[in-house]
Amino acid sequence: MNPPRRWRPAPFLIASGLLHVTALAALPIWPQQWAWLLAAVVGNHAVLTAAGLWPRSCLLGPNLRRLPASAAGRRQIAITIDDGPDPEITPQVLDLLDRHGARASFFCIGARAEAHPELVTEIVRRGHSVENHSQHHRHHFSLLGPSGMRTEIAAAQTTLARIAGCPPRFFRAPAGLRNPFLEPVLAALGLDLASWTRRGFDTRIQDADRVLARLLRDLAAGDILLLHDGHAARNAVDGRAVILEVLPRLLAALDTAGLRAVSLREGMT
Repeated sequence: MNPPRRWRPAPFLIASGLLHVTALAALPIWPQQWAWLLAAVVGNHAVLTAAGLWPRSCLLGPNLRRLPASAAGRRQIAITIDDGPDPEITPQVLDLLDRHGARASFFCIGARAEAHPELVTEIVRRGHSVENHSQHHRHHFSLLGPSGMRTEIAAAQTTLARIAGCPPRFFRAPAGLRNPFLEPVLAALGLDLASWTRRGFDTRIQDADRVLARLLRDLAAGDILLLHDGHAARNAVDGRAVILEVLPRLLAALDTAGLRAVSLREGMT
């Protein structure tokens, strides 16, 4: 497993803690101001909640939203693919990536990896990285406390490390939603949080043109793009997974723009 890293509370979390301490200390001194003190604490909790509901927020801790400048200088972008592996879609995604010499990071659900270990092995064999997307992809993940989060993430870490042959380095929260307890858990497990620069909403939008347009809008070197091989939306005509229509056109656009798709690990070196 990965060695733990030091947890440094984000400045906003430090400020939030000081606000709570100040409010508690001030209440006995100025009890007549209880409404203002309560409003300040409630307002702070509202901002904390909003930060957890904004997947690209850095208020709760480090959050990889773009590749570093060195990767941008190399004309690299990262394609990340969530919620798999899927026995129907993942093999086709791998073939499409191969045709363009592209590499990607697959954020796999531990339980799905256990059900289809051969797909995880194939992802690694073809030169892609396997990353942690929790063990069960629970919809209430962002409501879990530190113990519940650690259980979900550590279980996936064990599962994916065993099948893939090396431990994931990055974690992505289900739906990108989280709370202030997540970053200390990730630090203890030696994982880094990764989100994205833009996503196509290909689990909800059935129109490949719309998904592709979202991904290509202001596309630039260093971007991190999000697609899904699990829970994929399907077009209304023939039921084909939208990612299978979007990915070849996306890869062709990257080739035309002189951009190279790499895994997060390669992009961070």
